[in-house]
Amino acid sequence: MSQSFPARSWVACANGHADFPLQNLPLGVFSIDGGTRRSGVAIGERIFDLSAALHAGLFEGLSRDAVEAMAGGQLNGFFELGRGARVALRERLLELLREDSPLRGKVESQGTQLLHVAAECQMHLPARISDYTDFYVGIEHAQNVGKLFRPDNPLLPNYKYVPIGYHGRASTVRPSGTDVRRPKGQTLPAGQSEPSFGPCARLDYELELGIWIGRGNALGEPIAIGDAAEHIGGFCLLNDWSARDIQAWEYQPLGPFLSKSFLTSVSPWVVTTEALEPFRRPQAPRPEGDPQPLPYLSDKRDQAGGAFDIELEVLLLTETMREQNLPAHRLTLSNTQYMYWTVAQMIAHHSVNGCQLQAGDLFGSGTLSGPQNGQFGSLLEITEGGKKPIELASGEVRKFLEDGDEIILRARCSREGFASIGFGECRGKILPAR
Repeated sequence: MSQSFPARSWVACANGHADFPLQNLPLGVFSIDGGTRRSGVAIGERIFDLSAALHAGLFEGLSRDAVEAMAGGQLNGFFELGRGARVALRERLLELLREDSPLRGKVESQGTQLLHVAAECQMHLPARISDYTDFYVGIEHAQNVGKLFRPDNPLLPNYKYVPIGYHGRASTVRPSGTDVRRPKGQTLPAGQSEPSFGPCARLDYELELGIWIGRGNALGEPIAIGDAAEHIGGFCLLNDWSARDIQAWEYQPLGPFLSKSFLTSVSPWVVTTEALEPFRRPQAPRPEGDPQPLPYLSDKRDQAGGAFDIELEVLLLTETMREQNLPAHRLTLSNTQYMYWTVAQMIAHHSVNGCQLQAGDLFGSGTLSGPQNGQFGSLLEITEGGKKPIELASGEVRKFLEDGDEIILRARCSREGFASIGFGECRGKILPAR
């Protein structure tokens, strides 16, 4: 089924929808009025209930296997089935929901049992997350932050050889809309020789792409770079909330700990690689003088089409702005094309030592900043560590996030001749420390 504009849905609100037209069909887990969690597909302002559609006999063969694997309100089993089941489900959904579908009457006869108003549903994490790894593949961010601390040598020697990452905290990943409690921890105040304990004073966001792992690998068996793309289950938005003052004190010598583990926000819809196919791009060529990837990270097909053109946006909404009915202030407009390493390279590197990846594992790309002002993916970069506050239309200024502030991440893919698709929002509002 083509991704081009003529493909329309009989679900009228999907046609021309900014995020969820027929060409997208992202997967997620939802509930209604606190009821049982079930799998669904976003279509316009509606959620197509996969569990109810299965009960109504609308799936067969591999597409039926795909929906049955989502039993229990988790997509892990579906992720494990791999690309074949994912494609079969997508093709069946296109058949059921397209404007000229011969099955339209059968679907419509089920009424509200199959199509729910999205605004009346509660979204949940789409999968059980066994492990979460946060990478650092946004080279512009790495350079910007490096310049703040090492002006003469912003990138460490290993950056262009190794997809840098650290093991994050899976238990505190939450879906969009979950409030963010300001964390407490140890910090070392300027000019002091001993740390103090208290609420974080330099709370920040980080704009990232989330990657859901599909099929896993057996312990001790690396995933080859040429096969790595087959292990991608889908994508989301990810906000790696960061306590910069806590991080500055704790990160040496082992890296982030309490400064990152208090909460990570993700958008709840899983956008598949099939939906993103028209927006694939060649990986940006490395600048002259940069080392080429080692053989286990090098694949011609991945370099020719392993990157994506996804526009990323960050908005800030404060309590005062809400009171004054002011629109959210755009902080950032960036793109996934600023990734120095591809997703396939991240997967290949993560597993090259025999590490076992599992269906439903979550990767963060690392902060995806661009090279220009207005493209920076964190306040640390935008304000140069707090030296250059942001002025807002409300008359407020911000160096870092304050209580009541809300960060909103959005993402969109556009290409002439193709329907634009989006990821939905990833929101989080800051609550005072306890």
